[in-house]
Amino acid sequence: MNRRLFLILVSAFVVAAACSYLVYRVVGNRLALTQQKATRVIVAVTDVKLGSVLRDADLSTTDISGPLPKGAILKRQDAIGRGVVSDLYQGEPILESRLAAVGSGGGLAATIRQGMRACAVKVDEVVGVAGFVTPGMRVDVLISGNPPGPANLLQGTKVKTLLQNIEVLSAGTDIQKDAEGKPQQVQVVNLLVTPDQAELLSLASNQAKIQLVLRNPLDTRMAHPPGTAMAALFSDGVKPVVSHRAPPPPAARIYLIEVFNGAKRTEEKFVAAEAKQ
Repeated sequence: MNRRLFLILVSAFVVAAACSYLVYRVVGNRLALTQQKATRVIVAVTDVKLGSVLRDADLSTTDISGPLPKGAILKRQDAIGRGVVSDLYQGEPILESRLAAVGSGGGLAATIRQGMRACAVKVDEVVGVAGFVTPGMRVDVLISGNPPGPANLLQGTKVKTLLQNIEVLSAGTDIQKDAEGKPQQVQVVNLLVTPDQAELLSLASNQAKIQLVLRNPLDTRMAHPPGTAMAALFSDGVKPVVSHRAPPPPAARIYLIEVFNGAKRTEEKFVAAEAKQ
């Protein structure tokens, strides 16, 4: 064989081998990056409702490749016996944020955050039906009644926004929906409030009528409505004028003095000094 041809063939073979090796290394590195080690996490076997306490039968495991969800639970013992504060769905990884603290149990109490209170508010049947208030929704609390004081007598009933952007914990005696997924007809709603707000709601429940107004949970802006009185509904846009009459002056205090001069008797009347001023 011609020596020159032989050198050309050997050079071509070396170049082809080097290129093949480089391609193999590049492809292998990319495959290694995409095939990360799988991690076994705890998942729900079936749907688990808010307020339930997790049992071993409710849990299973699955392998997840790549980054894990924040707060994912890896051990069964870290989930068993803890209350569920948000509905879990079949096959969903169980996260720390979806469970109550260890030892707090289940039910409504487990869903109450630190420093907050669950305050029961009685509402009429119209408010409690048709999906108006269900757990997780946000509402404003309106009160209506007759404010105390003589200055408010002419205005009649007045409505005022008492609290805003309040989370609904439960509706009725059961914090779940019915079998068809529809809200139940209830007359009691539990709201998540601060201790100060709980005092306001307790007083309002006894002295005024409470109305819940649904709001968008993404709308966190606080409004500042002035409140509306019954007189304003019939004023045709004209602000009603409340007349404040000055109280009548007190009657003058008169002193009667009897004067005896021997057998003669006379009477003298004197007006008190403060009445003359």
